[in-house]
Amino acid sequence: MSNSSSGGTFWDHLDELRSRIIRIIVVMVLLAMIAFAFKELLFKVVLGPSRTDFITYRLLGTPPFTIHLMNTGLTEQFMIHMKIALYTGLLLASPYVIYQLFGFIAPALYDNERRPTVRIVVSSYLMFLLGTAVNYFLVFPLTVRFLGTYQVSEDVANMLTIQSYADTLVSMSLVMGVVFELPVVSWLLSLMGIIKWQQMARYRRHAFVAILIVSAIITPTTDVFTLFVVALPIWLLYEVSIGIVRLTGARHASEPVGEA
Repeated sequence: MSNSSSGGTFWDHLDELRSRIIRIIVVMVLLAMIAFAFKELLFKVVLGPSRTDFITYRLLGTPPFTIHLMNTGLTEQFMIHMKIALYTGLLLASPYVIYQLFGFIAPALYDNERRPTVRIVVSSYLMFLLGTAVNYFLVFPLTVRFLGTYQVSEDVANMLTIQSYADTLVSMSLVMGVVFELPVVSWLLSLMGIIKWQQMARYRRHAFVAILIVSAIITPTTDVFTLFVVALPIWLLYEVSIGIVRLTGARHASEPVGEA
């Protein structure tokens, strides 16, 4: 049984949810304002992959290159500054957001449901952060280097807009964060008995083709090395997912059958 009563009227729950949402918004806005104030540091991080001395390029031994970013609108740079600050504020506030939302739903959970729920939430959050980090340090830099320096002719110079650069960084971070949820999703599907590790192992080749397609969509380049670097972590995620599903299935099979 649950340790906490889930009693109270609908309006009581609505008031509590509204209160938590207000606190979330306040914290997110405050952190966004702090990020906005530290403009130089913020954009030193954001624009890092556009510079030839970025850590990824140095580790991979990438030849020096030059990427020119430009602004084409009167309000574009200010709006980009606000958008990046808001995204940073949300990212920094995400642990607090998760804490508040879990605090709202926790009273409705039974005791034996809380620990698995905490594991799922924490695992999902950590995997999303890992996916975002992989994008920033690996996928996005390789994409920027290739597409930012690609030319059909020496007569056509590349002048990338800051709007395009920032939007691509944010969208790819979100995509990679979602892709890295694969082990967590596989674990949940295994707990529900929807998938088994034998099925995932049987369709390895199909999964490999799908991973290559997804990688090509994420990084639309003709560079085989870049495609491989992007596909490799996703493929490793699939293999890890097989292991997680196998362990989950074995653990459930070894559990004695009894009353809940």
